[in-house]
Amino acid sequence: MVLGGSTSAVRGERFGQAGDLELAEALLGLIYPRLARRALVLAVQGCEHVNRSLVLPRAAAQRLGLQEVRVVPVPKAGGPLAAVHYQRLPDPAVVADLRGEARLGLDVGGVLVGMHLKPVVVPVPLGDLRLGAASMSGGYSRLPLTGGRRAVYSPEEAEEALRAFTSRPEPR
Repeated sequence: MVLGGSTSAVRGERFGQAGDLELAEALLGLIYPRLARRALVLAVQGCEHVNRSLVLPRAAAQRLGLQEVRVVPVPKAGGPLAAVHYQRLPDPAVVADLRGEARLGLDVGGVLVGMHLKPVVVPVPLGDLRLGAASMSGGYSRLPLTGGRRAVYSPEEAEEALRAFTSRPEPR
């Protein structure tokens, strides 16, 4: 799962103007146990000053065959969330991108995490949900749909189509 967020936006300020390490600690402290229960790996996106690179466990980066980059996120270059995540991981890695392999994303404050999600990204409406003053958006990936008007996309639809086909009268 990719998390991108601006602690400045959560506080109601412009990006990069009011970064807050304590807030980043608190947010990650809420997220870590929930992801651990689901066996999800967290990749935290840094800001544009580190080219939106991502911090994740080195083992996950290696398993995915991702290219590491040399940078250590700090609050003013990477952002508080990426900096705290880097410090809290026992063996962190920073990668340039996930090659579109992430399946879930959470964007706090409009920092644009969609570039890291595997196509096809399905937006998750979060309505007016806010974290502090920051708007939130989410998304997940689904397999691309292929075919035309006659294509079906679920096993139930396929069974129904097969029953309809086999119950029709024989041609003469």
